[in-house]
Amino acid sequence: MGKGRLEAFSDAVIAIILTIMVLELKVPHGDDWAALSPLLPVFLSYVLSFIYLGIYWNNHHHLLQAVRHVNGYVLWANMHLLFWLSLIPFATGWMGENHFAALPVALYGGVLLLAAIAYYILTRVLIALHGTDSPLALALGRDLKGKLSVVFYALAIPLAFVNSWVAFGIYILVAAMWLLPDRRIERNLTV
Repeated sequence: MGKGRLEAFSDAVIAIILTIMVLELKVPHGDDWAALSPLLPVFLSYVLSFIYLGIYWNNHHHLLQAVRHVNGYVLWANMHLLFWLSLIPFATGWMGENHFAALPVALYGGVLLLAAIAYYILTRVLIALHGTDSPLALALGRDLKGKLSVVFYALAIPLAFVNSWVAFGIYILVAAMWLLPDRRIERNLTV
């Protein structure tokens, strides 16, 4: 089956997730800078989550550009990814509203970890469909950056109970690793 509906549906879901997140930002009841200061944790968590969703959207786009078609397994693997991404607004809001307390920061990391695992599963299902010699398989290679991300999330989750700001810093580090689009797929498709 064609991949167009999967791309369109995924784009729509990610757009809705972003919309939900921005609607959760509450307008302060004051008209000076002091009125904004209590919202700083909420805004910081929003910015990080916006970046993460942008990273997933960008890499998802590149991923689907590297494949010719999808099947039922791909559809379900993609739904699995979208499920975890759909929890980002909840985890973001809880973390920000509670000023980066340990449990909300750990839960945020759990959502990121499970989204990363779901993305990895999606890549493996696509490679299984298109073959280990496909442009996608060759572009992803060993996917060291993806595996390293999972390790960092797994370390940050328990670390949140020791120092939630260090865990939050690890989430920022992983986002920074992915901020620039993954060029492996683009390079492989143009060769």
